[in-house]
Amino acid sequence: MGALHEGHLSLARRARAECDRVIVTIFVNPKQFNNPDDLKNYPRTENEDARKLAPIGVDAIFVPDGGTMYPDGFATTVSVEGLTNKLCGAHRPGHFDGVATVVAKLFLQTAADRAYFGEKDYQQLQVVTRMARDLDIDIEVIGCPTIREEDGLAISSRNLLLSDRARIHAPRLNEAMEEIAAGLRKGQAMSALYPAAAAKLEQAGFTGIDYLELRGASDLELMEQADRPSRLFAAAWLAGVRLIDNIAV
Repeated sequence: MGALHEGHLSLARRARAECDRVIVTIFVNPKQFNNPDDLKNYPRTENEDARKLAPIGVDAIFVPDGGTMYPDGFATTVSVEGLTNKLCGAHRPGHFDGVATVVAKLFLQTAADRAYFGEKDYQQLQVVTRMARDLDIDIEVIGCPTIREEDGLAISSRNLLLSDRARIHAPRLNEAMEEIAAGLRKGQAMSALYPAAAAKLEQAGFTGIDYLELRGASDLELMEQADRPSRLFAAAWLAGVRLIDNIAV
């Protein structure tokens, strides 16, 4: 949705290295916002985004407007059941319907045969992958590693909203997750590891945890122990900013 940072640019570089032609799509999608004020205030930085993309040598930047994507009378919604009613989906009703709908349109409009998505939004990656498979859209969805700051904080546009003080404490989220993951790899149960992690985050100034859960890597089903490929997911609030992260276990 624009306001590009190093995480986004890493996707463009990967695509440039592996593909003959690269299209970057930028569209602030109204259908994935629950709060109208969030949509109104979302940064539109297309000129700056183009400047950041120029050294990578992408072939096209597709920036449609709302009327192009959703003309009068638009009446279709793409919904992926099962993957969307948990984690961020439980806190943002309808969000992933908006994501699936716009991404389906962008896949068809660009006629791309590969699409690159960051693992930082892992639930989104799984939703988009399932949507393309279920609708027989001939595209390979490729997940790319989360890009992090040197202190471990996952790069996100939301990080710019953190005060200097909050930014110092923000990496505690990833630290707590890594400690849980280490215990899980030793065979410990999630329920036994959660309390210490929650206390660590509270001490660091986090004011609420939307979720801190172990889930299956492919189906996002809730798990107690890491007895199959899984990921640890977190969403927590720090100084009024909602930070999300996930790591493989």
